[in-house]
Amino acid sequence: MSTLAFILIVTSALMHALWNLLVKRSRHKTVFIWWMFVAAGGLFTLTVQFVPQPFLLPSLDTLLMIAVGAVCYVLYHLLNGRAYRGGDLSMVYPLCQTSLVYVPIWAMCLLGERLSLPGVGGILLVLFGTFSLQMQRLSPAELLRPFRNLKSPSVRDALAAGFIYSIGSVAEKTGVKHYSPLYFTYILVLIMLGLMSVNMLRPKYRALAGEELRENWRLILWSGPVMMASFLTFRYGLNLSPVSYAVPVRQVSIVIGVLIGILFLRESFGRIRIVSALFILAGAVLIRLG
Repeated sequence: MSTLAFILIVTSALMHALWNLLVKRSRHKTVFIWWMFVAAGGLFTLTVQFVPQPFLLPSLDTLLMIAVGAVCYVLYHLLNGRAYRGGDLSMVYPLCQTSLVYVPIWAMCLLGERLSLPGVGGILLVLFGTFSLQMQRLSPAELLRPFRNLKSPSVRDALAAGFIYSIGSVAEKTGVKHYSPLYFTYILVLIMLGLMSVNMLRPKYRALAGEELRENWRLILWSGPVMMASFLTFRYGLNLSPVSYAVPVRQVSIVIGVLIGILFLRESFGRIRIVSALFILAGAVLIRLG
């Protein structure tokens, strides 16, 4: 992985963790995520007016990849919002990122990517860090705790979000190979906003949209540039590196999410979660070196 790709993806990881913090601090998660996309879509529309790169219509293959990515990410955000209703940021957020388990498999089977030995080692370190993050103490019996937690709706929603995200990542990697990452992201955001808007037509959400805006308008304004930066830096980084490496490196966002959860939200089990996050960070470094 090149230095530029690594920097772009780590920057995306930081932005990704920050908008997840904004979601966690909101009141009505699904409604707030919709407002985030309204803010990001509006900012994007203003920005592309000043881009010298001409807009070209995507091919049917690229448009299909954008559509697949949009559907997957809308489902990811819905599951993500549901998971946050009953779970801590420092536990739910890492589980939502378990796409790294599946992405290398999809990449090797569908895209023909090959992994180096250090790359495989880095992915395994990231996976171990994500797995151990749910442990409350260091003991052999505690190793089974993540599986016992499958009874929790928050855990199930978070794991489902990670699986759905992996499919969207592979679709994106296929799409940005032959199309501008900027306009790919722009069309993706608009389609996602459209799909989320259909969901917002349900009576239970219509009544909450105004309430969420009045209560958290500052967070919504911040979310636009944060989400836009997260989307763009990841897709430009994805265009420069194998998806089987890009997605695991982006899990550096877990380290940031854990630190935010412990330091600012006063969530519990800080020591074990910090150690687990360090495994993830070490894995990302190994992938970069490999």
